[in-house]
Amino acid sequence: MSDRLIHRYLGRIINKGTLGVTFADGSPAFYGRQEDGFPDVRIRFTDAQVPRDIVLDPRLGAAEAFMDGRLVIERGGIMELVELLRSNRPWDRGGSIGQPALFRRLGNKIAFAREAVNNRMGSQRNVAHHYDIGNALYRLMLDAEHMQYSCGYWPEGVDTLEQAQEAKLAHIAAKLRLCGGQTVLDIGCGWGGMAIYLARHFEVRVHGITLSREQIELARQRAADAGVADRVTFELVDYRDLPSRDTRFDRIVSVGMFEHVGRPQFETFFETCANLLTDDGVMLLHTIGRIGGPGTTDAFTRKYIFPGGYIPALSETIAASEKFRLIASDVEMLRLHYARTLRAWYDRCMANQETIEAMYDARFFRMWTFYLAGATSSFENGGMCNYQVQYCRDRRALPLTRDYMVEAEHALRH
Repeated sequence: MSDRLIHRYLGRIINKGTLGVTFADGSPAFYGRQEDGFPDVRIRFTDAQVPRDIVLDPRLGAAEAFMDGRLVIERGGIMELVELLRSNRPWDRGGSIGQPALFRRLGNKIAFAREAVNNRMGSQRNVAHHYDIGNALYRLMLDAEHMQYSCGYWPEGVDTLEQAQEAKLAHIAAKLRLCGGQTVLDIGCGWGGMAIYLARHFEVRVHGITLSREQIELARQRAADAGVADRVTFELVDYRDLPSRDTRFDRIVSVGMFEHVGRPQFETFFETCANLLTDDGVMLLHTIGRIGGPGTTDAFTRKYIFPGGYIPALSETIAASEKFRLIASDVEMLRLHYARTLRAWYDRCMANQETIEAMYDARFFRMWTFYLAGATSSFENGGMCNYQVQYCRDRRALPLTRDYMVEAEHALRH
C-alpha cells in the first residue's frame, strides 16, 4: 500500500529532472525526465517502512530516514535531492511538495501552538538546543571574520561568503544612520560580529544580548581581540528583562533573532523595543520571513533545529509592531540572498564532513546537511525570503529620501 502511495506521490511531483528509486525488495522505479538545470538523483530505501514514513509526513519522514541511513543517496547528494523535489513545485507557481497526513498535520499544529509559547526558561532552553552545540562547528561553517549566522548580502561584485557578510553589515549599518556618541542595543548578538563592526566603524557604544552561553564567551573574547571592548559589552539576558532598568537606546538592531521569538510573543517583542528606544530612535529588524501569509513550523524544524521558532509573515510582523507607535519607515525584501548564503555554508560543511562527524557523529552530519539543503530549497523555490524593516518613532527622525542609505553603504564598503 505504501509503495503505491509513494509511486503516486513522486510521480505527481517530478516532471523535470530524474529520480531513480530502489525499494527494499530490490525493485526499481524512475520518475521524471532529463532536462538541463534539473538534478539527476538515485536513492535506495533499505527497509519497507521508509515509503510509509515519507507518505505520512514527507519532510520529517524523509529527514529521519536519511539521518538513520535508511534512505541512502547513491547519486547526487541531499542538496540535489531536495532541489529536485522543490524545483518541480516552486511556490511562485502555486506548488507544494506535500503535506503530512491529516492526523499528523493536526498533531503538528497542536504541538506548534504549545511550543510557540516561549517563556524565559523555555527561550533559553530553545536557544541552547541550537547555538550551544559548540562554537567549533560554526567556525567551520561561517565567515571567519564576523561569524555571521544569518543571511548575507550579495550585491554585484560580491562573490565570497566573507564579502557577502561584510556587505550585509554595511547594508544594515547604513539603514541605522549612526552618529558618534549614540548607544546601540543588539538583540540576539550572536558571536558579536555586528556589535564589533559598528564599534569599529562608528563612535558608538554597543550592548549586545543573547541567551547562548557559548556565544557570549566567544563574543567577549572577539571584542577584546578587535580592540573595542571599552565600547562593546555583552550580556546573557532575555530581551524582556531590559525595560525594568529604565535604560533607553538611540538605536536597536536585531538580526536573525525575531524568528526565535514565537508568534504569541510578537507584541511583547515590539512593545519592549518601543519602550527601549529614545523618542527619535531608529530600529532595524532583519528576519527570515514568509512570502505569503502566516503559517506553522514543520515538525522536522521544531524537533531537530529550532524548537519554539516561527518564521513570520510580513503582515503579522507589521500588525504587531504598529500597535506600539513604531513607524515602518522602510521595508526591503531580500529574495535569493539567503539561498546563496546557505549554499556556501553547505559547501563548507561538505568540505569538512570528516571533521564534523568526528566532533559529533554521522547521524548529526546528515541531520545538519538535510537542514541546510531544505532551507536552501525554501529560499530558492519555497515560500521563504528575508525582510529588513526599519522602524522609527518620529517621522522626522530620518531624511526624506533613501539616498542617505546608499551613500553611507558605499562609504563603508569602499
